Amino acid sequence: MAIPTERRTPMQRFRVPVLLAGTAVLLIAARGVDALVSDVPVLRFSLGIGAAAGAICAYTWLSRRVENRAEVTELAAAERWSGLRHGALIGAGAFLATMLLAVLFTDADVTSGSFMACLGVAGLMASVAVTEELLFRGVVHRILEERTGSIVAIAVSSLIFGLTHLVNSNATLWGTLAIAVEGGALLAIAYTVTRSLWIPIGLHFAWNFTESGVFGTAVSGADGEPGLLRTVLSGPDVLTGGTFGPEASLFALLCCLVPAVWMLRSRNPAAVADRVSRVEQA
Repeated sequence: MAIPTERRTPMQRFRVPVLLAGTAVLLIAARGVDALVSDVPVLRFSLGIGAAAGAICAYTWLSRRVENRAEVTELAAAERWSGLRHGALIGAGAFLATMLLAVLFTDADVTSGSFMACLGVAGLMASVAVTEELLFRGVVHRILEERTGSIVAIAVSSLIFGLTHLVNSNATLWGTLAIAVEGGALLAIAYTVTRSLWIPIGLHFAWNFTESGVFGTAVSGADGEPGLLRTVLSGPDVLTGGTFGPEASLFALLCCLVPAVWMLRSRNPAAVADRVSRVEQA
């Protein structure tokens, strides 16, 4: 006698486009809200934090509904604060190292900025980090990994992540490829190793916030905003990143490669393989 199979709802049958569309809407909505309040730092901070929290709730609900999951393990509450803290330490440390090298080997013009501007940038970067990680690691990378394995998922999701930055005002092909290698791969590796989105979110936020909110440099080809400081680097583009920002410099590539290798080597390979295997068989 044939064993009846569980009928899937229309949303479950089309889970990939539904999840992609849903998380893309969250990202676009967060950017739209920020654009409306960008001149009011306190409101920008508050709405940015609210958008980040709302996006996490929406992703959790959507994942449970569309994929029929009892638990959204990549956003496990027990790992939230430790994951965000560890990710933030890695992200802030990597960018501080990048700027230290840039200051040592290029000409840096540093002027004072504004605490209120820094506060507003914190709200923006919180919503950016959350919504981009939900889309690129929570959906694109996770589903690619289920179907193709970790190596292909890291490569493809990182490339897609980099290419999306071509729409920024000062984007360059080299800059987008640099983002794919350093940012995309580092964040994808962080997710692959931990099976959690909290470390990538913390890392993404801390890198962007230190870059823009603290040093006030351009971010991924977008025009820079004043933060606590306003920093302009002068020298060869290969060392400063040019108009794309420090992320397009060799220093950033080096400073992101180090934590990526560390995360891969510091984890128990057997445990990681077991977790990846369970994901691929799900």
